[in-house]
This record gives sequence, C-alpha cells and structure tokens, in this order.
Amino acid sequence: MSPSLETFLDEGLANLKEKGLYSTIDVVEGSNGAIIEVDGEEKINLASNNYLGFATNLELIEAANLATEEYGVGAGAVRTINGTLAIHRELEEKIAKFKGTEAAIAFQSGFNCNMGAISAVMNKDDAILSDELNHASIIDGCRLSRAKIIRVKHSDMKDLEEKAKEAVESGLYNKVMYITDGVFSMDGDIAKMPEIMEIAEKYNLMVYVDDAHGSGVLGGGAGTVKEFGLSDKVDFQMGTLSKAIGVVGGYVAGSQKLIDWLKSQSRPFLFSTSLTPGAAGAVIKAIDLMENDPSYVEKLWDNANYFKEELQRIGYNIGDSQTPITPVILGDEKLAQEFSKKLIENGIYVKPIVFPTVPLGTGRVRNMPTAAHTKEMLDQAVRVYEKVGKEMGII
Repeated sequence: MSPSLETFLDEGLANLKEKGLYSTIDVVEGSNGAIIEVDGEEKINLASNNYLGFATNLELIEAANLATEEYGVGAGAVRTINGTLAIHRELEEKIAKFKGTEAAIAFQSGFNCNMGAISAVMNKDDAILSDELNHASIIDGCRLSRAKIIRVKHSDMKDLEEKAKEAVESGLYNKVMYITDGVFSMDGDIAKMPEIMEIAEKYNLMVYVDDAHGSGVLGGGAGTVKEFGLSDKVDFQMGTLSKAIGVVGGYVAGSQKLIDWLKSQSRPFLFSTSLTPGAAGAVIKAIDLMENDPSYVEKLWDNANYFKEELQRIGYNIGDSQTPITPVILGDEKLAQEFSKKLIENGIYVKPIVFPTVPLGTGRVRNMPTAAHTKEMLDQAVRVYEKVGKEMGII
C-alpha cells in the first residue's frame, strides 16, 4: 500500500469513528427473517427491508429453484446479446401489468436502475428538480446525467412550483424533470403525488417516482403511484425488487416508447449481465402472491400501526412517518450509535442511521416491522425499548 493511501485511510477512519459515523457490519448467520442470529445469539430483527417476509417465503424459494433448474444459475450474457431469457420477458410483462403501465424494464439492482434510467433521458441541456431528501442513487443518477440539478425543499409544493416556473420560463433547458421518492426511506413520509402532478401538468414537467419503499406497501402492493390512481400520468415508475418483493433487482415501468429507449440507451442494462433466472422466477411469484392474497400487505400494516402506537405511548419521537418505516429520532449521532448497541445487546436488532444517510443532528435508529413479525415479538421489542430508554435517560 502506498504511504499516501495509508495516511488517507488512517486519518479518514479515525475521523469517522471520532464523529460517531463509522458503522460496523454484522454477519447474519442464516436467513434474514423476523428472527436472526448474530454472533451465535438470536435477535428480533427490526432492521431489514423485508416488509412482507418474502425473502424467506417458501413459495418464492420453490419458484427460484424451479427457474434455476429450467434456465440455469445465470443468464450467460447481457440482455442485448442473448441474455434475455423467456423468464425475463415474463417478468417485465408481469411488472407492467401490476403497475398499470404499457411496459417495464428490469435491472440488476435499484441503484443501477436510477443510475441508468435518469442518465439515459436527461443530459447537460436539461434540468432536474430533485427533492432534498431523495435517495443517494437518485443523487448519483442525476450527477451522471450532467443535467442542472435544482434542489427542492422536502415535499414543499410552494418551493417546487417556484423552481419549476423559474426553470421552465428561463428558456435555458430543453427538458425539465421532477424526481421524488414515493416513500422517503428514513422518515417514512409519502410524496404529495396529487399536488406534484398538478404542478407537473402546469409546467410540462416529466415526473420520475422512486418507489423503492412504496412497492409492496402502498396501492395494494403496486406502490405509491397506484395508491393515488396516477399510473397513467407518471412518466417513470421506478422501484426495487429487493425490499418488499424480497429478492433482488430494480425496474422502471412506463410507456412502451420509454422502455424501448431505456433498453437501447441505459448503460447498466446494456453492459451488465441479466438478472439470474432464479431471481426472476421468485419475483414473478411474489407479484402473484400480492395480487391474489391481500393478507400479506394487510398484516404488514397491522403490525406497523401497532408498533408505532406502542413506541409513542412509552414516549419516543417517531417523526411523521405515514408508512411502516418507524424511526426513533434521537438527534445526536453518538447517542444513536450507543442506543443501537444497547438494543442489540438486549435482543432487538436495529441499526443506527447517521450522516450522511440523514442530515447531521438527526441521528436515529430505524425500525422496520414486517408481516412476518408476531405481536409477541413486537411486544418484546417495546419492553426492551422502554427498559433501555429509561436506563439511558432518553424517555
């Protein structure tokens, strides 16, 4: 290792640890379900994005195995050569039907999806209005596009309209796009979709909704856009296949022309090997289950509402979450780190969320109650929260 690199790393790591921004990575010994094993000890898992419990669902496992047996463990090539298998076509048709759009494109990850889709449509002659709390993958996708990035205050419709008007009337840009998360991953609030669409139609904005945390949660599982009945108006419906869907990958759903363009211009699609057949088969099964059995989504919401009420009852600040995402907001980064450590020691697995994932001074732990949790598990978690919170003087 060169001396300059070693100095950079030593100083950088020490700085992160000093500020309480260094995160340790634990290894889960087994599957990522409602109960996990870490360092030989069982913990109630409130840290995963496995909203519907699909990551360990036996029907999805069977579907993945059957697809693997039929098609192999890998697709063998990028999609544009001969890596588009029949199961990829089936997957994209399934996503489009579920989302209420003409077509869909599947990517290898949600991050790849935002990197590839935004930069395939926007360029240096364009402008992107971006909510200030958008996910890191949106931020990086915007940067890659080289478009002018205009930050919009979080869910502030007055600010959005002012900046949309200014960008459009300036005459400086060929195209103007507004990008927002459908559900914001750290606070759990929902984008104001009806108001957004009114402004978009007034100023002829393209609208791009990242529904990573809305897919499988809102709109009967079909997401935030479907929740508000806007499937025929939003230009880009993006989401992941790795959170509520329980597998891996990402997608964009929209018009046939948009998907045709992305399949010819989106670099992660063009230069990365396709999703594995097993992943595609499992996602198809996940969508089948959501379409035919509403109890998965209903159980998720029942557990989430119960848990949030109990945390508030004992005195915690959970912010303004409108979804199962349940932050416990503490403020201080080091306090968040120590609080998480104590909860884990007491059998409740939650991780601290600190800068740069959230703004400085808003450190927290984030809970993700799922359909796989029992009321007994949630009650035990609340008891631990009460015990640790009182010991640390937080409540």
